[in-house]
Amino acid sequence: MNSPISLQLFTEISFISSSGRSLYLQLSDAILSFIKNGKLRSGQKLPGSRDVAALLKINRITVAKAYEELQTQGWLESFVGNGTFVSSHIVDHEPENLGGSLVPASLKKAGFSMPSMNYLDKAFDNPVTELHLDDGYPDPRLAPLKEFYRAYRTQLTRSGLYDKFGSYSNSAGPGYYREAIADYLNETRGLKAKAGNILSVRGTLMGINLVCTALINPGDVIVSGIPGWKRAEHNFIHARARHIGIKVDEYGIVVDELKEICRKQKVRMVYVTPHHHYPTTVSLRIDRRLELLRLANEYGFIIFEDDYDFDFHYKHRPLLPLASADENGMVIYCGSFGKSFSPAFRMGYLVASENVIQHLARVRILLDRQGDHILDHAMAELLNDNTTQRYLRKALTVYEERRDLFCELLSTELKNGVNFTVPEGGMTVWTEFDPSVNLEILAKKAYVKGLHISDGKAHQYSDYKTNAIRLGFASSSKEELIRSVEILKGLI
Repeated sequence: MNSPISLQLFTEISFISSSGRSLYLQLSDAILSFIKNGKLRSGQKLPGSRDVAALLKINRITVAKAYEELQTQGWLESFVGNGTFVSSHIVDHEPENLGGSLVPASLKKAGFSMPSMNYLDKAFDNPVTELHLDDGYPDPRLAPLKEFYRAYRTQLTRSGLYDKFGSYSNSAGPGYYREAIADYLNETRGLKAKAGNILSVRGTLMGINLVCTALINPGDVIVSGIPGWKRAEHNFIHARARHIGIKVDEYGIVVDELKEICRKQKVRMVYVTPHHHYPTTVSLRIDRRLELLRLANEYGFIIFEDDYDFDFHYKHRPLLPLASADENGMVIYCGSFGKSFSPAFRMGYLVASENVIQHLARVRILLDRQGDHILDHAMAELLNDNTTQRYLRKALTVYEERRDLFCELLSTELKNGVNFTVPEGGMTVWTEFDPSVNLEILAKKAYVKGLHISDGKAHQYSDYKTNAIRLGFASSSKEELIRSVEILKGLI
């Protein structure tokens, strides 16, 4: 087929001057779409560049460049003295298999299969509303953003740019940051860490994922409290571990149940949030803490201690982490600045024995070569000049006032519909609703009125049901808390 096609087909082509894409590329895209939808077939001759240019009122060179572009990609072929043709190498392709629109089907669905991961189907993300009683987030309006900006900018203007920008560095994190974190944790949490015990991560979830990747084998048993944090549990499942849930009561995880499990089978890791259990906010009682450490020593399992909101405890001084009493290197301690500053700050740390940190750092290279050293250096500056510490003291006072007001509102305005215990710390109130209240319907109605709350699905299990959700108070002002409770009162 070597006769020129009618120029009529090219009258369908139009150009968008505001697209920012060159005319010759827009033309080549249009011709390619003709080939893909079957309007141009293999071996068919295209009109000459002079004719196309005259029809479309563009420069002949533009047409020539479009043809050349498609020749380079293999869609067209040119023969001196004979003209330009649709490539004969696509003769065996059916038009429908080449895609029938400017948006190829391949951009929507891949041609290869993917493993089923049902545990990732549900995402518990917060929609944006004017008001929110969230999962326990800080108020970014209080964060030292100006100070952080100055610290970050300073990193970009100081000397030693090659060390910061010109090469890769320690995958465990920059020494300056690791030293600052070690000093901070030793002072505030009673640890005895050095820089070699610290690994910089992009938040708690990366820390959990890294530990699962580096230290957990398929079939290993991981134990945690039920209800718990689904994001952590999804990591256990993804690592193909066997996850066993144990009961949580008003004193934290029931360690006696863990003891019975250890007597019957090998446990590789126990994941725990002892300071304020997620989601119920209860603290792990001292006798259970000591027994948990004893069991780890006896049975040789890892304790992954997720201390996600250590800095916010109101009743008395925060309880020191399990890691502060660990004498045998059984605890991997994890913290972040997501609850201190903002969830947008993906900065955190793992604390463990030096050989564990070295192993995790080697594995980390496979995922994230070294993290953001500029960001780490900026945070180290705020730790070393006590900006972070001053901010946390200020935020603690504000959040305690908000907790007190919020709990008073719940008691007075929703007294017949909810049951709760005033939390000793943290940023949420674990709130049980009357069984007559359908949380899913309540969440939808509240959303219509501009208030976001959880629908409770994140805390449901096949063998554990509760009509309770976390109502976060820290990220809302007093006025916003009052308005939020008024909405709930009207709905309940």
